[in-house]
Amino acid sequence: MADYGISDGQRVAVIWDSSSSVEALKNLVDKVQNLVGAEMRVSVENINQLFYSAHAESSFDAVLSGLVAGSITVHSAEVLAEIARILKPGGRVLLKEPVAPENENNKKLKTEAKLSSALKLSGLVEVKELQNKPLTLTEAQSVQEKLSYQGNDLLSVQMEGKKPNFEKYASSEKPTVDPTAAKLWTLSANDMDDEGMDLLDSDELLDSEDLKKPDPASLRAASCKELGKKKACKNCTCGLAEELKQEKKSSQPKSACGNCYLGDAFRCASCPYLGMPAFKPGEKILLNDNNLLDA
Repeated sequence: MADYGISDGQRVAVIWDSSSSVEALKNLVDKVQNLVGAEMRVSVENINQLFYSAHAESSFDAVLSGLVAGSITVHSAEVLAEIARILKPGGRVLLKEPVAPENENNKKLKTEAKLSSALKLSGLVEVKELQNKPLTLTEAQSVQEKLSYQGNDLLSVQMEGKKPNFEKYASSEKPTVDPTAAKLWTLSANDMDDEGMDLLDSDELLDSEDLKKPDPASLRAASCKELGKKKACKNCTCGLAEELKQEKKSSQPKSACGNCYLGDAFRCASCPYLGMPAFKPGEKILLNDNNLLDA
């Protein structure tokens, strides 16, 4: 695995985190640079800044993550999905991560099985384990400090995954359609002059009964037709609400000036309410025949 399966001319991304030293990172980058042969073919990204990089989809032939000496990189589901995104179809990812024993209930660390599942769920295939060994003393101390893990039973696992040899929406060409089948579902301007084309006039589908305006009373629900009902349904559509509103409006006292309810100081000389005290707006006032004759 000294060459990481990288060949001349490939584009490679090296992902690191602060758990590894700058010197160790430089050694790995120099080694990868010698393998690819040309400059500007190796990109170095911090795992915490990976989402802010400007790498387009399908940019790299290989991605190396957590392989810097002394690294204890833990890959989240989002990071693995981003790695899969920037890989070219058929591209490979090599990563190393500390894993916990199968019976260990630790939320920050995965087991070997969960790490393999996480790679597959990110869209990678042909996932396999390449290396499995205990952590070095330096790596174990770093895990205890940064991940708050107590114990010396962790393993350093190196795994490989491959991106499928296809890209989503890779083809921009439209699928071919049988011309005879398409003819059944298309109508062009030339078809209007076709003697064999039978077109229906929508007006002929309606008879005289269909054109009659329906009686609003016939549209009312059975409950709205009950005798003496004086309350419309919520969101009434049968017209009862408007009818009741009109009845209520017509039952209110009429006034030419609109000031009759304020009292005599505001009433006209011919007001039928002259001499009566002020009343509330909308209050129904009954007048006897004498009041009407005097007015």
